[in-house]
Amino acid sequence: MLPSAHAFTTSSAPAPLRLGARQARLVHLDAQGLLQRPRRRARKADVLAAIERMRVLQIDTIHVVARSPYLVLFSRLGAYAPEWLDELLAEGAIFECWAHEACFAPFADYGLHRRHALDARDGHWSMKHARRMRREHADGMDALLAHVRAHGAVKAADFERGDGAGGGGWWGWKNEKRWLEALFALGELMIARRERFQRVYDLRERVLARASGASPERLALPDAEGMRRAFVLGAVRALGLTQARWINDYFRSGRRLKDADLDAFVDAGELLRVEVDGWAAPGYAHAGDRARLEAAMAGRLRATASVLLSPFDPVVWDRERAAAMFGFDYRIECYVPAPKRRYGYYVLPILHRGALVGRLDAKAHRAEGVFEVKALYLEDGVTPAPGLAEAIAGAIGAAADWHATPHVRLGRCDPKAFRAMLHDALRAREAVRRPLPRAAGARKIAAPERRMP
Repeated sequence: MLPSAHAFTTSSAPAPLRLGARQARLVHLDAQGLLQRPRRRARKADVLAAIERMRVLQIDTIHVVARSPYLVLFSRLGAYAPEWLDELLAEGAIFECWAHEACFAPFADYGLHRRHALDARDGHWSMKHARRMRREHADGMDALLAHVRAHGAVKAADFERGDGAGGGGWWGWKNEKRWLEALFALGELMIARRERFQRVYDLRERVLARASGASPERLALPDAEGMRRAFVLGAVRALGLTQARWINDYFRSGRRLKDADLDAFVDAGELLRVEVDGWAAPGYAHAGDRARLEAAMAGRLRATASVLLSPFDPVVWDRERAAAMFGFDYRIECYVPAPKRRYGYYVLPILHRGALVGRLDAKAHRAEGVFEVKALYLEDGVTPAPGLAEAIAGAIGAAADWHATPHVRLGRCDPKAFRAMLHDALRAREAVRRPLPRAAGARKIAAPERRMP
């Protein structure tokens, strides 16, 4: 039984709104752009709009399917040209920063993240390493900056190791690679663009001078209180609906918040407290999103999308939040030793009409044109049915087409009875599938994927 509204309301704010658990999920998915499939073909402006909506787009280099930022956008936009993301970075509409790990962010948030890097990042491993390295390797890093200033932007690959050593992580990189990363974390260098997904570093002042999204107001740094408030309000708006304890994880902006920390936001009318059936703590929504809450309460939010999600999608990157909102226990296993993996190396959650109904371990074999589903698992309580198989086949097929790997190779399924249903649905889809137009479809979309290392 939920605590009373009085138990939730420690300030003088009005009694909170109340949502069912499914309504809460729909509010969250609508805020993230995952409630329904797009009704038209994606445009370049839609890529920027999606990033502005999420506020951060996490970067990861694993590409057994697609590198995560491209896949996160595909889940929201459908088939689009991945080079648009690269172009937005090179044009300065977005930039790279440390937030929820390494991320792309809209340039409107540059001052916010810059202030955070200067004042509030001592607890993050990247900043601690960077500051220590700046002290211990001052001469070499100053020389590297002078080289960039004199000769222009550089990649880590421009510098060859002299000792023949290898290894992963900061401790195994050549000095210049570690110095470039440290100078990026410290803000002395920025990422001007990416080439074959490799970072190209340049002086901060040169990147800002070229950035289309830069303006004096966007480059201005907020004060500490303004930064804190912006992160809280921005995270709540991006999440749609959230508990207090999940807010600061979104930007990695500080300790876990308590309900009392949000009293002032509620009293000021900036946040709304919301009771959610099954939650032992109140939810919070941005005051500007009241219409979305009311639509959910009235049954006007409907989930129709069936898509595959990246392991680094905002919907699942907080394990506790995914469990509380969706009953979905998700762990990214690509960093887990193989013998300890339960589901596989690169496991994609399956979102179906507002619920996380399963997960699949996938690999795109681009040279063969094959999208391999090594294993697929339905969640406990999800009933295998032909309609579900048809929807999941559509999600798999859409991803396969976008990767220019149109032939789906299906491995095992759990439960076993679902495999025959899914196999038949995939074959039926393949029989009627029309190939994408050559100019705007498969070749245009696949080429950037093939050239990614």
